[in-house]
Amino acid sequence: MRPMAQIAMVMNLDKCIGCHTCSVTCKQAWTNRRGMEYVWFNNVETRPGQGYPRRYEDQERWRGGWELNRRGALKLKAGGRFRKLAGIFSNPELPEIKDYYEPWTYDYKNLTDAPLGDDFPVARPISQLDGKPTKIEWSANWDDNLAGAPAYGDLDPMVERTRTQASQKVRFEFEQSFMFYLPRICEHCLNPSCVASCPSGAMYKRAEDGIVLVDQDRCRGWRMCVTGCPYKKVYFNHRTGKAEKCTMCYPRVEVGLPTVCSETCVGRLRYLGVVLYDADRVTAAASVPRERDLYEAQLDIFLDPEDQQVRRACEEAGIPYDWLEAARRSPVHTLISKYRVALPLHPEYRTMPMVWYIPPLSPVVDVLAETGHDGEDARNLFGAIDSLRIPLEYLAEMFTAGAVGPVRASLEKLAAMRSHMRSINLGEEPDPSVPDAVGMRARELEDMYRLLAVAKYEDRYVIPTAAVADARRLEESALPEGCSLDYEGGPGMGGSGPFGQDSGRKLLPLVSVENFHVLRRRQTADTSDPAAVTHTPDAEEA
Repeated sequence: MRPMAQIAMVMNLDKCIGCHTCSVTCKQAWTNRRGMEYVWFNNVETRPGQGYPRRYEDQERWRGGWELNRRGALKLKAGGRFRKLAGIFSNPELPEIKDYYEPWTYDYKNLTDAPLGDDFPVARPISQLDGKPTKIEWSANWDDNLAGAPAYGDLDPMVERTRTQASQKVRFEFEQSFMFYLPRICEHCLNPSCVASCPSGAMYKRAEDGIVLVDQDRCRGWRMCVTGCPYKKVYFNHRTGKAEKCTMCYPRVEVGLPTVCSETCVGRLRYLGVVLYDADRVTAAASVPRERDLYEAQLDIFLDPEDQQVRRACEEAGIPYDWLEAARRSPVHTLISKYRVALPLHPEYRTMPMVWYIPPLSPVVDVLAETGHDGEDARNLFGAIDSLRIPLEYLAEMFTAGAVGPVRASLEKLAAMRSHMRSINLGEEPDPSVPDAVGMRARELEDMYRLLAVAKYEDRYVIPTAAVADARRLEESALPEGCSLDYEGGPGMGGSGPFGQDSGRKLLPLVSVENFHVLRRRQTADTSDPAAVTHTPDAEEA
């Protein structure tokens, strides 16, 4: 056993309202600069839909992720070293700008400076890439609210795969379909194919928390990582010639703050926490022959933080005590391994993703209510799960490589929780057969309800903090050559770096991790008194 710790995320799709606040705040924090106009580290997709970039799930086209060779060993779907060497100066397996979208602004000057006349001035769309007039034909969520479903719905790769198994179950007539929103970030996989695809070794997975990052100093812009990532969450900055991706907001995570997308989420649907796993078993789990077994295989490599043998192994491996305690209280571990209601996104890519999702149940309740039946009654809900307007096969293609059983089991637990809590809230005697039907106890359903519905800030985000004593090591300017992101037009606005307004600038005072500790205390304090949240933390707080 070789235990390691990973910061992971779970999103409850039942609560996503598609407001895109997470996308906008992530854009403002990380990609609001030249060369990154088309980039969304966090984006929200409407499902059914083609996604962003267009049809990114079609790995027969984009060749992302892993596959098994004839001997049953893992190999990159895009090919090995010889194939990469042959095409190192020309990589045709990349999304083009039309697959993302050509970012635009508007000619507002024509509105403000137009002379007085009988005609109404207009603000024409202008490309942000070349400054020329452009025609708007696509965007990061062109399928928003099923607006493009009649024209583009059939092009969803998951719809194509589902229809091979379930005939015409997925329909796009408005009265016969419903949608759900799918927020996406980098999966920070346990077996990242982007890291294995990088010829220069610029992409790496941090040993201390599992976050996958790009070393800007070593990146040579080969763009093999873009092809290798099956989720297409690595982007090429055409201005700097470097690859960039979601950083899991590591400067915030290091001091116990959640990611920007989690902090600003209106629906409070994101959960962050520590997951322990056995690193020695990752390759074997990713190599199981049947794709439908990959979900269970990944579950099997997760370790129980309550197990004394696991805790001893973690201590011997040098995992700090506060990380073990965070793993024990982790909402992510609870939702994934204990309740088993969260599922991975496309495990068939064999990357072992670490951003998991709770499938949506709300449309089932709404449909039942419209028919005049009790939408919260467990018997009605259990029966309706198998007759979803978007079938279980569609959800299974997204979350369990086509295995319907885990998806049905997750939805049944969510239905049982709703029915059980409805009885309690109405002062009725809960039916003991409801938790029994899903293999849970009444207390577990109530605990799951508290976590999914009314969890407090500190319950949703259980993140161990980096010690203030390590501030110098963690500072972006501690290295002699400065921060690797310190270049013209680097992350942030106006040359600011990833650690705040003054970071990434050699001539300005150093901005250290202590500032983020102050930010964390300010955001979580019960008082508005500045003096109460600006004191230096003692060793116990660190």
